[in-house]
Amino acid sequence: MGRKATINPYSAVGIIAAQSLGEPGTQMTMRTFHYAGVAEHVPTGLPRLIELVDGKKEPKKPLINIYLKASHARSEAKVREFAEAIESVPLSEVADVGEEMWKKNIVVKIRPEDAKALHVTPSMVEKAVRKTAGTLEVEKAEDGSIVVKVRKESKEGKEDEPVLKILRKLTGKMGKTLVKGITGIRKAVVVKDKDGECFIRASGFNVKEAAGYDEVDASRLYTNNVMEILKVFGIEAARNALVIEIKQVMELQNLAVDPRHIMLLADAMCADGKVKSIGRHGLSGEKAGVLGRAAFEETIKHLVNAAVTAEEDNLVGVTENIIVGQTIPIGTGKIKLRMKAQK
Repeated sequence: MGRKATINPYSAVGIIAAQSLGEPGTQMTMRTFHYAGVAEHVPTGLPRLIELVDGKKEPKKPLINIYLKASHARSEAKVREFAEAIESVPLSEVADVGEEMWKKNIVVKIRPEDAKALHVTPSMVEKAVRKTAGTLEVEKAEDGSIVVKVRKESKEGKEDEPVLKILRKLTGKMGKTLVKGITGIRKAVVVKDKDGECFIRASGFNVKEAAGYDEVDASRLYTNNVMEILKVFGIEAARNALVIEIKQVMELQNLAVDPRHIMLLADAMCADGKVKSIGRHGLSGEKAGVLGRAAFEETIKHLVNAAVTAEEDNLVGVTENIIVGQTIPIGTGKIKLRMKAQK
């Protein structure tokens, strides 16, 4: 097998990889595939593939898989309990945040039914309010609501407008304050994998905070957000994630693509230590030759810039040689033969 798997010298591996990925891409349906448990459609097929090769900062529907350490993972009840604990609950979901402009107060009233359903205690709410209020005075009213007094030292009677502005800003901020859970992680559900092990799949991503919990097995945290993986684990992990994600897109559509093509694509995107997109803002726009860049998109821009800076093109690529009508430096076109003439 070893010999058969090697490729001929000067083969156009890039072009073969592009064809092998591009052709099945045209076969992909726009159907969306439903992940078990998480009640939302995760983009698959062509939209997801485009998302990946464009190096998007965040996928449309980010997901995170959280595996727990062996001591917790055995009991489904424990996993479920942990899933409830990490779901992010903003203050607006368990309380009404109102303004009393005339008194320059913000009033937070807890809705007991909602708080109970989301396992939120009044002390959690108070803690969240105090955290957001910072140095401002916080009081508990007789009816159980929490009052934040927004005061500002008056300067020649001009204090009204800025105080109300601060009040309005703080009200917006207060509603978004996290009462419990991990920022950005919502709709956590418990899923069983092929081996019967329970893990948590949630929408959103926040690998750093999730890894900080003692129960979590940090070595098996995974998110479909390649940029988050790059940020937390580095370029090698991001490259592996790209390969896994593109493979998954192909497999879900029942398309057989040799993994080496996908690996070549991922390597090309990650070669410079950051994840680059493939289009004009990434790999294609940064080709070595002027003509190679001009052949893709924004032709005039590349030619004008090259003329201004007196750039030279050494005709090393395929496109450049096709443009000038020479033999392309691939396969037999790269090999020169010498003959010894008989004397």
